[in-house]
Amino acid sequence: MSEAEGYPGVGRVLVVIPTYNEADNIRMITGRVRAAVPDVDVLVADDNSPDGTGGIADELALADDHIFVLHRAGKEGLGAAYKAGFAWAKDKGYDAVVEMDADGSHAPEELPLLLDALKDHDAVLGTRYIAGGSVHNWPVHRLLLSRGGNIYIRMALGMPFRDATGGYRAYRMPVFDAINVETIASTGYSFQVELAWRSFRNGFRMTEVPITFTEREHGVSKMSGNIFKEQLLRVTVWGVQARRDGLLKALGRKPRPGSTWP
Repeated sequence: MSEAEGYPGVGRVLVVIPTYNEADNIRMITGRVRAAVPDVDVLVADDNSPDGTGGIADELALADDHIFVLHRAGKEGLGAAYKAGFAWAKDKGYDAVVEMDADGSHAPEELPLLLDALKDHDAVLGTRYIAGGSVHNWPVHRLLLSRGGNIYIRMALGMPFRDATGGYRAYRMPVFDAINVETIASTGYSFQVELAWRSFRNGFRMTEVPITFTEREHGVSKMSGNIFKEQLLRVTVWGVQARRDGLLKALGRKPRPGSTWP
């Protein structure tokens, strides 16, 4: 993609797709992205998958000059993979990045919805829980867990978003510099919450667009009860810190070192 090309109103866009053991899915997802929005590039950030995902991605990159591969040393978590992808995008001069799962749960055909909204915003969250959004093939208990978790996040952090845990998003690159994305401590799915939280706290223009989430058909989900507990624990800490810092600010005092105050 040349410097003059890109998505209208947004610029050069990189779709970052973290992978670990996604050999059954990587051809499908990259092909759908390329068909849905031919003007974007794709970066497969592979954590040295034992099933050969990285090698398949290399083959795809050789056949398509819009596909690139970032080989990482090993499995370090979703957040670490995304941060590496963001750094790669910054180094290559992209204007925006998209987060997308490799398993087909995020429909590449809906990518234009996110990018069109990004024309007037700094960050766009794909959302399952607003009008037009939906979840397919999830058991009831998992849906209730996700919805309940998002209600708790809204209450604890004061963010207006209906789906702060989703992983289908688009960000303009300046957001990452402003929020010091390199210092985000979360490595699992709570990375998504912290990324939205920091962006919100820094006053960026953010919006949600409805998406259709479909549970993976191939491979094994990375979500677990421990990951969910870690996420809620971090949210609780952030909420307590934010309220403490807000009180200190109201009293004319500075937040303590290590505060979450922007």
